[in-house]
Amino acid sequence: MHFGHEQMEKMSKIRTICVYCGSGPGTDPAFVEAGAAFGAIMAKNGVALVYGGGDLGMMGTVSKAVRDGDGAVTGIIPEFLMQREHALRRRHDLIVTKDMHERKRKMFELADAFVAMPGGVGTLEEIVEQMTWAQLGRHKKPIMLANINKFWEPLCALLDHMRKTEFIRGDLNFDLLVADNVADILPMLQKAADAVPEAAKKMTAAQPSQL
Repeated sequence: MHFGHEQMEKMSKIRTICVYCGSGPGTDPAFVEAGAAFGAIMAKNGVALVYGGGDLGMMGTVSKAVRDGDGAVTGIIPEFLMQREHALRRRHDLIVTKDMHERKRKMFELADAFVAMPGGVGTLEEIVEQMTWAQLGRHKKPIMLANINKFWEPLCALLDHMRKTEFIRGDLNFDLLVADNVADILPMLQKAADAVPEAAKKMTAAQPSQL
């Protein structure tokens, strides 16, 4: 999917997307296919990728697709994971942090929006942290679940349950986007970004000690 010049102008506010995803490929070929398709869409529309820095699984698929389309890629990885997740080979595209806290904060600072593709506990923890920061009023950047083949349905059901039981209520609620189709991700993110007041876009996440 390729957007025309006029549409790309409208998308200028979403310059960089942080994609959270697994270091493995998962069992459904649709996961990897979606990762490759979204990476290609990002590259075609001049949207840079920030991600966990690994070259394996979903992470490797998304980053390779962006690079193959001549898009910009920045991997951010803590030193202790460099061997385990086969860190991005091109060192100039890689930021090595001292720990996970620094990694996640750097990813936050560089990104205009967050997308969770299929992944494991690490992916879940990262996207839920963004939900938490939004819930606490620390940022207004769009947060999205890429619900490929209904992968995130259990999480959506849990969040609905939390709302029904009023553990998520009132000012503790937050906006969460869910896209079932890869082609919808970028337009939905941009629409959400357009609705955010300019002042709110300058908000920054708190230090871990403040959360």
